[in-house]
Amino acid sequence: MTEENGTVITEFILLGLTDCAELKVVLFLLFLVIYAITLVGNLGLIFLIQITPKFHTPVYFFLSCLSFIDACYSTAIAPKMLINLLVVKGTISFHACMVQHLCFGVFVTTEGFLLSVMACYHYVAIVNTLLYTAVMPKRKCVVLVIGSWVCGTINSLIHTISLGRLSFCGPNAVNHFFSDIPSLLKLSCSDTSMNELLLLTFSGIITMGAFLIVIISYIFIVVAILRIRSAAGRQKAFSTCASHLTAVTILYGTVSFNYIQPTSQYSIEQKMVSVFYALVIPILSPLIYSLRNKEVKNAVKKAIEMKHFPC
Repeated sequence: MTEENGTVITEFILLGLTDCAELKVVLFLLFLVIYAITLVGNLGLIFLIQITPKFHTPVYFFLSCLSFIDACYSTAIAPKMLINLLVVKGTISFHACMVQHLCFGVFVTTEGFLLSVMACYHYVAIVNTLLYTAVMPKRKCVVLVIGSWVCGTINSLIHTISLGRLSFCGPNAVNHFFSDIPSLLKLSCSDTSMNELLLLTFSGIITMGAFLIVIISYIFIVVAILRIRSAAGRQKAFSTCASHLTAVTILYGTVSFNYIQPTSQYSIEQKMVSVFYALVIPILSPLIYSLRNKEVKNAVKKAIEMKHFPC
């Protein structure tokens, strides 16, 4: 928020996805259902992992952390988006905009790092099937998760601080439904070349670096799986890795589409991609990892039975 030529920007107008009042109502109901399922699914999965002793293993520890991040970064976007769909002109204050940008950046970057960590873990678990808990003790898992959070926080702070130092002297209409950095850079009356360079550099390094770790891990994973003599064992290993690889591909693909081209104007296609990674991806963790996992489905059934028949 900077004063220039007598003008002070104290709030931004979020243009959202549409100006049609009828369509806004439909989108509100749709996104409300998606957000509710996201919270129930991810928080429910965390609770299920905590109350089930056999889930107290590294793989489910990482999965619970992933679910927590999904619930958080959906919450950074969805509530304000839902409110703005019900009003004529959706606005967000300058400081709230910076906070939203910071939180979303932390959560989405941390998720990217955590998915890379999980890829490495899958390789360790497949190669050391009987001893993986010794190779990956809880302390090491906690350190890896904390490291992901630290890297995500540093990345987001760099962009938010550099964004907050820009001058905004009008117009203040953000061509998006949340405080996304490329759309905010379009409104600045300062030189944004450094911000665009930082965005392109960090997005490229983090995305490509993390994705490269995943690819290398899966090359070793495929080699290790092919060495498994049991057909059932190979199928189980492929099934477990397929769920994780699906989540990685969707997240990196959609985020890269928007953030490695920061100078482009936001089209409706890019906005829909943003909807996908901001609201849809967080709902995928409990679906991808749970519906394909017999142990989780059995634990859910058992929890429901205990609720209805406590005696």
